[in-house]
Amino acid sequence: MQSRTLIVIPTYDEKDNVGPIVSSVHKHAPEASILFVDDNSPDGTGRILDEMSGKDPLIHVIHNPGKGGLGKAYVKGFKWGLENNFDFIFEMDADGSHDPKEIPAFLEKAKDFDLVLGTRYKGGIRVINWPLNRLLISMSAGMFVRAVTAMPVSDPTGGYKCFTRRVLESIPLDNVISNGYSFQIEMTHFAWMAGWKIGEVPIIFEDRRAGYSKLNSGIAAEAFKMVFRLAARNKFRRSPPASSKRSSGEAI
Repeated sequence: MQSRTLIVIPTYDEKDNVGPIVSSVHKHAPEASILFVDDNSPDGTGRILDEMSGKDPLIHVIHNPGKGGLGKAYVKGFKWGLENNFDFIFEMDADGSHDPKEIPAFLEKAKDFDLVLGTRYKGGIRVINWPLNRLLISMSAGMFVRAVTAMPVSDPTGGYKCFTRRVLESIPLDNVISNGYSFQIEMTHFAWMAGWKIGEVPIIFEDRRAGYSKLNSGIAAEAFKMVFRLAARNKFRRSPPASSKRSSGEAI
């Protein structure tokens, strides 16, 4: 029986990006389904998605009544994917910064790992069109996360991921408290503390060509505070508890 793959893509004001990202996913992963979770975009993204969904059975849309945030959108998408029996559930940005041509590499790695992360930094820096200050902030954030939590991953703040079904089923999604970019850190930390094996796939990250970034100082502050909350929640453990029945693998 063939595995079923779902790509979850949150949207807010992405009308110029949703068409190209769908075309690229279809090209590189033609059998994958796509779920857009739209936060009532003022620019009409939701209407465009409805039109696309009406013509393409692989496209699905969830409409939120307002701007609920990144974390809530992903959690809603994860729950939908589990309810509809998908085996592999991806996180992907709508703006093209995550290249769908990497999907096969993620799925190949997922044969041996439970959670696969896209890494921008392991084995070299692969970031295009970012100003130096943003690159330094991103790399410093990764070092900070590893220093506080000891998670053995090279890019803990990245948002291109492939969860196996078993990992998402083990995470208490209703207890996820992050809603901004710290959501990425919290989900990986949940999986790592549960003892799931985490692998990494090198990716090239290219900054968006259309639309605008949703990152702001409030989101960055939330991420900073969340790292300490995650560490405290797990009593500042530096590794998964010995009682875990799963074997935690070193990130590759």
